Amino acid sequence: MSATPQKNRASRRVLAAAAGLATVGALVAAMPAEAHGHGRGHGHHTPARTVDVQLLSFNDLHGNLEPPAGSAGSVTETQADGTTKSIPAGGVEYLASSLRAARQGHPYSITAAGGDMVGASPLLSGLFHDEPTIEALNKIDLDVTSVGNHEFDEGRTELTRLQNGGCHPVEGCYEQDKKFEGADFPYLAANVTDEKTGKPILKPYTVWKKNGVKIGFIGVTLEGTPNIVTANGVKGLKFHDEIETVNKYAKELDRQGVKSIVALIHEGGAPASSSYNYNCDSPGAGDGISGPITDIAKGISPKVDALVTGHTHQAYVCTIPDPAGNPRLVTSASSFGKLYTDTTLTYDRRTKDIVRTAVKGSGTSNGSSKHHPAPANPVSANHIVTRDQAKATDMTELIARWNTLAAPISNRPQGFISADINGRGSTAPEKPLGNLIADAQLEGLAPADKGGAVVAFMNPGGIRADLVYKATASEGDGVVTYGESFTVQPFTNMMNVVDLTGAQLVTALQQQVSGSNEASPKILQISKGLTYTLDMTKTGAARVVTDTIKLNGEAIDPAKSYRVAMNEFLAGGGDGFAALGAGTNKLVGASDLDLFNAYLAAHSTAAAPLAPPATDRITVVQ
Repeated sequence: MSATPQKNRASRRVLAAAAGLATVGALVAAMPAEAHGHGRGHGHHTPARTVDVQLLSFNDLHGNLEPPAGSAGSVTETQADGTTKSIPAGGVEYLASSLRAARQGHPYSITAAGGDMVGASPLLSGLFHDEPTIEALNKIDLDVTSVGNHEFDEGRTELTRLQNGGCHPVEGCYEQDKKFEGADFPYLAANVTDEKTGKPILKPYTVWKKNGVKIGFIGVTLEGTPNIVTANGVKGLKFHDEIETVNKYAKELDRQGVKSIVALIHEGGAPASSSYNYNCDSPGAGDGISGPITDIAKGISPKVDALVTGHTHQAYVCTIPDPAGNPRLVTSASSFGKLYTDTTLTYDRRTKDIVRTAVKGSGTSNGSSKHHPAPANPVSANHIVTRDQAKATDMTELIARWNTLAAPISNRPQGFISADINGRGSTAPEKPLGNLIADAQLEGLAPADKGGAVVAFMNPGGIRADLVYKATASEGDGVVTYGESFTVQPFTNMMNVVDLTGAQLVTALQQQVSGSNEASPKILQISKGLTYTLDMTKTGAARVVTDTIKLNGEAIDPAKSYRVAMNEFLAGGGDGFAALGAGTNKLVGASDLDLFNAYLAAHSTAAAPLAPPATDRITVVQ
């Protein structure tokens, strides 16, 4: 918790709120010089009609306090000659420095986030139920965030604890004589209600005020959260339509006289390029982005002046026309604290609204920027959180303190690898690390007394990192520590072995590329022995070429029963795999992480490290 007295913190936030409004102002077309100048008459100073409010935003931090390793820790930048460059980025020591530098010279500055601040976190944060991340965000002076789906990983009670404080109900307090204080910023959950009362489980919105300037923030997570979180995490909760919810509360804020509104939405899009400085307004506004956020943006009331988004871990600054046809900013800052978005909003004191004509997006910076957008133009740009700047010393101390507590567990060697084994960093349908995880699950659950599994499936979204060859600390190159294996599989899902018919197995493979997964396929990672062809030139379920599906060289028999291993998330039908949720004769086994570590120990030594497995199980036709 920051040493700043609460009273000062509160006043800073009031200032920040006003600042946020000012940023909105900057979005507007440049005003005549006198609009920003001194008033005439009787020699008295009159406040300028417009105020520039700086809105700093980021999303999907996922508890990445230390710089992310491997490909997860870099951003792609397109150079002037069209080539691309990979730049190391992220880590809260640098994020804090970047945000603090960006705020300089901006009396009106708000810092907001788009959800998934915690959950699926590396061991340094995850081991302590993400208390270290909340503490870091307090010190960074985050003003407000929406909830994301991962805020529900441990259920409503734990989310409420992160907001309000108090030690963990099972593990207690982690540091002697220190009680967890909770977040000193509001978590907003406008579209998440209690099934019984129908009321939002957290605040739906908050309003920042400074010197008469008022900006409202409404926060929502994606309506489909229950499809991607374990059933226990969303028990007793109802998730509502994002557009309807934001519009409802925008009306409510408008009635209260709050005309300037920003929506924080944990749902996103896919830009046509992975470069953070890609212009997604080319050739026209919003032309370079697709995905769920485009329809959401087109449906949200013109009362809302800007959308800060997330979930897809992509970087974009786009203008998508609102229902009235006016340009409106939609931004996202990648993930893991590698980027932040700096938006100038121009607030009109007379109308109390953000001036939104002639919005300009896609200004870019390489992170070494001096953070001074040209005052004549409204600007929004993503900036790299580079690692060549000074570290924030309070974050270095925070990381060291928690690392001392984590070290006895985190530094324990689990196995050895001969090269990077990519999971999160692989864009291919079949990932080397996915194969390794599925093989570990099959091996651990194949014995008759462990479940008798003949095949294992792993959901791609559950693989949160790469296994990186280069040492992250003093363990030595090629050594996989418990902290590193935990970072790959941080959910500690319990494994299930169930009976499925051959017909259900085939349907499950088809559900990867059809139904709710058709637009954005979720390709299951499969254990050795299962092979098939995926024809992406076709549409829907036809993409899976059924007569190519074989297990150990034999065609799948639709009527036969197969013992199938998978984590409890998939066994509950998560990620749109209803067929996997239909399994019977369930046996609960060890956790996914325990099986993974056991496999590393059994199959690698310092002298004979594990090589990345071949990716030859799924034949892809493009």
